Amino acid sequence: MTTQYLDLFARLTENSDGGKREFLEIGRLAGSFPAASVRSSGPVTGRDSISVWCSNDYLGMGQHPTVLKAMKDAIDEYGAGAGGSRNIGGTNHYHVLLERELAALHGKDEALLFTSGYTANDGALSVIAGRMEKCVVFSDALNHASIIDGLRHSRAQKQIFRHNDPAHLEELIAAADPDVPKLIVAESVYSMNGDIAPLSEIADIAKRHGAMTYLDEVHAVGMYGPEGAGIAAREGIADDFTVIMGTLAKGFGTTGGYIAGPAEIIEAVRMFSRSFVFTTALAPAVAAGALAAVHHLRSSEVEREQLWSNAQLMHRLLNERGIPFISDQTHIVSVMVGDEAVCKRMSALLLDRHGIYVQAINAPSVRVGEEILRVAPGAVHTADDVREFVDALSQVWEEVGSARVPATPAAL
Repeated sequence: MTTQYLDLFARLTENSDGGKREFLEIGRLAGSFPAASVRSSGPVTGRDSISVWCSNDYLGMGQHPTVLKAMKDAIDEYGAGAGGSRNIGGTNHYHVLLERELAALHGKDEALLFTSGYTANDGALSVIAGRMEKCVVFSDALNHASIIDGLRHSRAQKQIFRHNDPAHLEELIAAADPDVPKLIVAESVYSMNGDIAPLSEIADIAKRHGAMTYLDEVHAVGMYGPEGAGIAAREGIADDFTVIMGTLAKGFGTTGGYIAGPAEIIEAVRMFSRSFVFTTALAPAVAAGALAAVHHLRSSEVEREQLWSNAQLMHRLLNERGIPFISDQTHIVSVMVGDEAVCKRMSALLLDRHGIYVQAINAPSVRVGEEILRVAPGAVHTADDVREFVDALSQVWEEVGSARVPATPAAL
């Protein structure tokens, strides 16, 4: 009988749209990132290191001396783990300090930490949407899986509006019962497309229809806006969004997630969110490192300027070479390949021939036929690194016979 079950799971993975997932084992070299060591049975084993171009540590804060020192000091003082859930023996002073710092960053009453961005969305939305009787949620079609799961767990009625289409959102919300609670959920920067939501229009629609708003700024906090507070803050409309959600990974270089918003909402989530209540708290060292990263980025523009300079350079060079990418709005440069086998082949050639690691992204992360190389030129790269990367990609693009597109004059 056991064999039957195992065969079932074997068939399940064999027949999946994206095929078997393969994981490259790398070790980011502290102080030398984007360099990383790699363990592999393939041709790259002869290299001392590779160059990483798909990390979400966009600003390099996971390697920053201030962050590393804060984490080491916290380990020496408090040990490795939190020792319990936040409710039962696991709340450390670094958790409290970090929540205060994040609330101040976003100009909100309070903030609440979670163990990951995924659990933050899942846990917060299950309460916010689920505890308002007859709530109707309006969610962007390309919202992250963690948002989708949080809304499923809330059991609230859900309406999906077309991606970044405020007219469709307006149409749907206008048709809803004007007397029921309404919640609009969107991301500021979309992780696979690298495009930015029309936040001003969304905020206006929310005001007209008396809706609450929940904005996921995971790919924006640290990288955009005054003090790294995100896209809504950059546009001067952060106060128009009821709850801001962010991550301590990516821009802040550690791990964990959070929400920031009105005290009443934060307290409700703190009391009822299953993914907050029933899990061990973040390690004090992680909270200390994240706190150091947030402090640093609230006063430093150097990392943000370097990130955007590298992104703009990559946009221009790819355009010159006729290599298609989805959006030039952000630091996420999604090179459109559109074929799973070709995408994997390009990734392998970049690694084996050039020592460049950029992951092929296939289903279910993107739809079948929309496979991409998701490139992340970070603040840790130099302009010369960007040029060398585009040269290598252009060679691989030519070798696999992928079509080039006409350059857009406005982007040159």
